[in-house]
Amino acid sequence: MARTSQFPDTTEETKKLLLAYARGQKVELRLSLRSKIILDWRDGLTFQQSADRRNVSEMTINKWRSRFAENGIEGLKDSSRTGKPTTYSEADKNRVINLACSKPGNGKNRRSQQDIAEETGISQSKVSIILREADIRPHKTAYWCGKSPDPDFEAKMMEIVALYLDPPSNAMVISVDEKTQIQALDRTQPELPLKKGKVRRLTNTYKRNGIVNLMAGLAVHSGEITAETVEKNDSETFLKFLKKLDRKYRNVELHIIMDNLTTHKTRRVKEWLNRKRKFHAHYTPTYASWLNQIEIFFNILSRDVLNDGVWNSKKQLIDQIMLYIKNYNQEKAKPFQWTYGKNLHN
Repeated sequence: MARTSQFPDTTEETKKLLLAYARGQKVELRLSLRSKIILDWRDGLTFQQSADRRNVSEMTINKWRSRFAENGIEGLKDSSRTGKPTTYSEADKNRVINLACSKPGNGKNRRSQQDIAEETGISQSKVSIILREADIRPHKTAYWCGKSPDPDFEAKMMEIVALYLDPPSNAMVISVDEKTQIQALDRTQPELPLKKGKVRRLTNTYKRNGIVNLMAGLAVHSGEITAETVEKNDSETFLKFLKKLDRKYRNVELHIIMDNLTTHKTRRVKEWLNRKRKFHAHYTPTYASWLNQIEIFFNILSRDVLNDGVWNSKKQLIDQIMLYIKNYNQEKAKPFQWTYGKNLHN
C-alpha cells in the first residue's frame, strides 16, 4: 500500500511562501526542492509518487514532510551548524586589519595574506576569515579618473556631449585620435592552437618586427572608421589625415573631436583649420580623453586583433589591421550607445 499522510493545516501566508520558494529563480535549489516536496504532499501525492517526481528517495520525502509538520517553513531551512568557535581576539582582528590597510616598509606596495600571517603569528586561514568579515580585499585595486584641473572642463564636456546627442544639421561629428607603438611581435616557437581540453598556447619569448602607428577617425553617428597607418606620429602626418577627411567628406561641415596632444595644436595645424571653414575643432578637457569615442573602437581593436597576436612582419600586422577595419565598416559599424549625457541630470 502506498505510503501517504495527512497534510497539516497551514496559513495562506505559508502556502504563498511555499509557492514563491518553489518557483523563485533566485532561491537556493535545496530550498526550492524542499518546497516542491511539500507542495506534492499538499496535492495528495504519495511518498513514492513524490520521490519519483523529484528524483529523490522516500527517506528524503519523509524527512522534509516531518520537518515541515513540526516547524513549518522554518523546518525546510538548513539547521545552524555548530562548529569550532573562532579563536582570535578583538586585538588580533585589529592587528590584521591595520596591517592590511597600511603600506609595508620593505619595498613592497602591499601585504599578502601570507605576509600578514607571518607578521602577526595568526594562521593564514584565520587572516583570510578576518579580512573577509571586515570586507577588506588587499589583493585588489580599483582605478578611478581623477578630477580634471581644466577650468573649462564643464563647458568643453557639455559641448562634446551635445555634439554626440544632438549634432547640427548637415554636419558630421568625427572622433579622431592615434593608437601608437603597436608592436609587431612574433614568437620564437610556433603557436600551439586551441583544441579540446587545452587552451591556445604561445611562448613567453618573442622577437620584435617593428612598430606601427594607427591614425583613425570615427564618424560618430554612423560608426564608420577612417584609418591609416603612419610611420611618425607628428603634426605633419596629423595634418595629412585631416586633409584625407576633408576629401572624403565633401560639402558637409565637420566637427572634429580630439584630445590635447601637442601634434593636434601646432601652429601649422591651427592655421590650416582656421582656413577651412567647414572644420570645427573641439578639444576634450584635460584628463578626459575618455570623452573621445574613438577610444571605444581602439578597445575593440585591441580585443579582436592586437591582444596576443603573432606577426611575422610589420607589413603583416598592418595588413591585418586594415583588413579588420574594412570588414568592421562593412559588417559591424554602427553608432555607439552614448549614455553619459543622460546621466548628467540624475
